[in-house]
Amino acid sequence: MPKRLIATKPSTAELIEYTIPSLQPHEVLIRVDYASPKHGTDMTDFRGHSPWETNVFDVEKRIFVKREPGNSGVKFGEWNLGNMIVGHIIDKGTLVSEFNLGDRVATYGGISETIIVNAINNPRLRKMKETDSWQNAVCYDPAQYALGGVRDANVRIGDEVMIFGLGAIGLIAVELCVNIGAKVYAIDPLENRRKIACELGAQHDFDPLTQDVGKLVKEISRHGGADAVIETSGSPYALQQAIRGLAYGGIISYVAFAKEFKGGLNFGEEAHFNNPQIVFSRAANDPNRDHPRWNRARIEEVCWQELMSHRLHCEKIITPIVDFNDSAESYMKYVDKEPQLSIKLGIKMTGEK
Repeated sequence: MPKRLIATKPSTAELIEYTIPSLQPHEVLIRVDYASPKHGTDMTDFRGHSPWETNVFDVEKRIFVKREPGNSGVKFGEWNLGNMIVGHIIDKGTLVSEFNLGDRVATYGGISETIIVNAINNPRLRKMKETDSWQNAVCYDPAQYALGGVRDANVRIGDEVMIFGLGAIGLIAVELCVNIGAKVYAIDPLENRRKIACELGAQHDFDPLTQDVGKLVKEISRHGGADAVIETSGSPYALQQAIRGLAYGGIISYVAFAKEFKGGLNFGEEAHFNNPQIVFSRAANDPNRDHPRWNRARIEEVCWQELMSHRLHCEKIITPIVDFNDSAESYMKYVDKEPQLSIKLGIKMTGEK
């Protein structure tokens, strides 16, 4: 029987057998070749500390409210870990006309040997050529948040931009800003991530654990500091250094889904004098800040074009790449316990090159 990667309890992943259900007329069955999980927001869920466990977002009031008793937001024992997959269609329903057997596709989905997806009017089921990069395809989701963060920071040609946190979102943001024609300062405690950022075009890199990043950016810049900041780390110290290194009136695009700050942030010094604009960026939110011209669908379409045209290069972001049979141990190691050893975990099905 086929297997999929399940979160069976907090901080525990296991490969569990499952039965493939019958196809509905509007669905296709995909044999998965490659997959990748989220590394950021899913971790609070996986560790059992998610705000969604006890709260739910009230869309009308736009506030978090308590869930009804017994209505948990995270279903351990059922949750198929993973985010994006690349594979081939091996069966399809009777109403499906836009896709054929053998088509190579990418879509949202868990780490599983097969996946069933709606194939009628589904813009998130993306056709791929056999020569297209699977690493780029599984970065479709983080690329959206990177693009949203860059747009919300109003980055323009010639701007100087500080990017904090060089995971998948941060590294894609580096390349997007470089492609725009901006000067990028890449900030992360991990040397290997800073090295990749420089290979992608960042002009300067800093270790926030050993360097006064804000002061250094102010000294290097000839324009009073960075025009914009893209903050993806969620660290209060990163936000403090962002404010410190930002030029007067600059924009901080806050992409991270942060936890409660318990220290390291002071709005009484540079923040009080430098008039920073802090915007909270989430590409999945509609209406978009540039509504009605921009929405999530447009962001997704632009990201897919950038990825498939190879104006973005995600091969170095997908590391390490492990076999599906090792995915449970690898997920617990590289995503949960030792995330510094990875950037975005890649899963290849047994037999794939």
